[in-house]
Amino acid sequence: MSETAFQKCTNPACGATFGIDEVLTGCTKCRSLLDISYDWNRLPVPRSLAFFEHRWMTKGMNASGALDFSGVWRFRELMPFFRSEADIVTIGEGRTLLQTADLLAKQIGMKQGNLALQYEGLNPSGSFKDNGMTAAFTHARMVGATKVACASTGNTSASLAMYASLTGFKGLVFIGSGKISIGKLSQALDYGGLTLQIQGDFDDCLRRIRQIAADPKNGIYLMNSVNPFRLEGQKSIMLRVLEARGWEAPDWIVVPGGNLGNCSAFGKAFMEMKELGLIKRIPRLAIINASGANTLNELVSCRGVKWNGGNFDQKTIGGLYAAMDESGYKPHTIASAIEISRPVNLPKALRALDVMNGVVREVTDEEILEARAKVARWGFGCEPASAATVAGLQKLMAEQIISPSESVVCILTGHELKDPNATVKYHTGIDMKAAQDLAPREVPHGTLSNPPIQVADDLDAILKAINA
Repeated sequence: MSETAFQKCTNPACGATFGIDEVLTGCTKCRSLLDISYDWNRLPVPRSLAFFEHRWMTKGMNASGALDFSGVWRFRELMPFFRSEADIVTIGEGRTLLQTADLLAKQIGMKQGNLALQYEGLNPSGSFKDNGMTAAFTHARMVGATKVACASTGNTSASLAMYASLTGFKGLVFIGSGKISIGKLSQALDYGGLTLQIQGDFDDCLRRIRQIAADPKNGIYLMNSVNPFRLEGQKSIMLRVLEARGWEAPDWIVVPGGNLGNCSAFGKAFMEMKELGLIKRIPRLAIINASGANTLNELVSCRGVKWNGGNFDQKTIGGLYAAMDESGYKPHTIASAIEISRPVNLPKALRALDVMNGVVREVTDEEILEARAKVARWGFGCEPASAATVAGLQKLMAEQIISPSESVVCILTGHELKDPNATVKYHTGIDMKAAQDLAPREVPHGTLSNPPIQVADDLDAILKAINA
């Protein structure tokens, strides 16, 4: 199918195109980001999204059955950059769930039936990254790559290392000093990834790995979301949301904002589906930053930067980055997955906000942790970055931008066990990185904290605690 697919510059003033077999992370003419684009007129496009329904309950695991089992590749007609189905790398990613969260809705004042949580923690590596990695590894196989690499705050490294170990690629992971949770680091190590800890943060790591990958003689295929094939796979998250809702779009999609790959992919998905006539209405988008890594909110909500047909205000963006450099600013948040101050997909995120009539907000670490505890108590447990969505939803409801009667889907990007230390510390006040037991050291402050009760080895004392 590759003759109908090509890479295209996202800068409307440039619009350069490149072959699907080229390994690029940006336009070679103007250095803008790239999209994977298609000549839809030459492709057998489904007439409705319901075309995909028969694949959800596929039986048998022959070649086509394995693709239908994948929650990414069962929508392969909408991401047809591969030459043949034999190119596709899949391990059953994307079998995720849209949970109607009525108990949580009641707690935050939403109408029953109107709040749903898209739980991407059910992916094989425990985060949404698998949706993108399956597509990027498919392209890496197509172009004959043997070494793949990424900079990571944790989830990307876990997913890359897993796919690399299962497909015979050599996986390289760059992480910053002290900037990765133990749960995520353990995955990269266990799957055999060569892990390099760089003195710096995620932005420093990404700058270095892009520099190394840009030189062809190093033979390294870059797997960060600046790779446009990553975002093709991440489009499938929105397709599964629509599928679970009977192909009706919700009023709002709420997503965490880190490197801005997900929101960029979502905007592209809805642009394409509207162009193809597969949907009648595009939902609104809310991107939620952590206050300690709030670049997008600062630019959009405070300084008024907009897509503007591709002519966005690069001077204002450059000025903010220069001020960060001058002050030595480093991002800082408990939500390590979105602890990024120079998001590489910023232009695509601005486009997504334009396409989806979106808004941006930021929430504090305290708001994130409280929302994470609510999600765990009345929904599914998630990592802190995921809970930024629910914290952001509460803020937008308080501002009367989102109504309790509107339908909202919050994207939960990663599993609760990605960052168990944050959970244990919230409930007990104990930092498990330094402690070996649950003996109390400080009083937890979370409103939903649930510390273990210290009880003597005495039957009466145990029964008293049970019946208290």
